[in-house]
Amino acid sequence: MPLNEPPLPPSAVPVAIESFGFSDGARRAGVRQAAVETAVNIVYAPMPFAVMMCSPQDLEDFAIGFSFTEGIIDTIDDIRSVHVEEDAGARGLKLVVSLASDKMRRHLARARNISGRTGCGVCGIDDLDAMPCARAIDAPAQTIEAAAVARALRDLVARQELNSATGAVHAAAWCAPNGDVTAIREDVGRHNALDKLIGHLLRTRVAPDSGFFVITSRCSFEMLEKVAAFGARTVVAISAPTSLAIERARLHGVTLIALARNDSAIIFNGAEHVRTESPA
Repeated sequence: MPLNEPPLPPSAVPVAIESFGFSDGARRAGVRQAAVETAVNIVYAPMPFAVMMCSPQDLEDFAIGFSFTEGIIDTIDDIRSVHVEEDAGARGLKLVVSLASDKMRRHLARARNISGRTGCGVCGIDDLDAMPCARAIDAPAQTIEAAAVARALRDLVARQELNSATGAVHAAAWCAPNGDVTAIREDVGRHNALDKLIGHLLRTRVAPDSGFFVITSRCSFEMLEKVAAFGARTVVAISAPTSLAIERARLHGVTLIALARNDSAIIFNGAEHVRTESPA
C-alpha cells in the first residue's frame, strides 16, 4: 500500500557536545548524532486512538504492526491505507489508518482509550480483565541451535545503523533459522521497534514459523505478547525478562532466551527446544 508522507524529520540530528574524562578532567568539544523522538498520533479515521513517542521512520510498518498487536486488525488485508500527516500545531505527526468497514465497527465498539500511552503495555485499560493475551499459537514448537543465536547476536550489532550513530535506540530483528538477520527495525521505543518489525513481516507475508525474534531490550510481558500474537515460537532478548514475561512464555509455549551475550545466554522457557551441542 502506498504511504503518502510529508517531509519527515530525520532519524538523527547532529548536536554540539563537550566530553570530559574522570581521570584528567580535560574537556573536548565535538559533535554527536542524537536520535530524533517524535510524537505520533495514531488515528483510525477519523478518531484519534493513541499518542506514541517514536523514531520517525518506517511508520507504515509501525501502523500495521501496532494495529495487529493491539488486536484492531486480524490480517494485513484489514488495512485499506496508511497516510502520514503533519500536525496542524507542529507538535508531531498523525498516522492515519483506514480500516476495512467490519474492523472499524469492531474498533468503535471497543471500550478502550489509550491516548497518551507511554508504552507500558496496559496504560488506559479499564480493569484487569482487559489485560492483553495473545491468541493461542497453533504452530509446532521449533528447535533452535545455540550457534544460530550466537550468529544472530553478531549480525545484529552490525545491522543497528541508527544505534551505531546515536547509542539511543532499541532494535528488533527477525532471524532465519541459521541466525542470519533478514529484517531489522530500530526505534527510541522498544515496543515500537517490535511493532515496526511485525508490521514489516505482515506486509511482506513472512511465515511466523520461518525464524525467530531478537530484541535488544528487556523482555517485559507485553513484548512477549507481541511475539506470541505474531505467532513466533522463539524470542531472544539481550536483557532480562520479567516474571510475567516468563509466565506468558510458558502460557503461549514460546521459547524464551534472555541475557544473551557474545559468550552465553540463559534459557527461561523451552529448554527442550534449544540445542546447545552440534548435531551428530
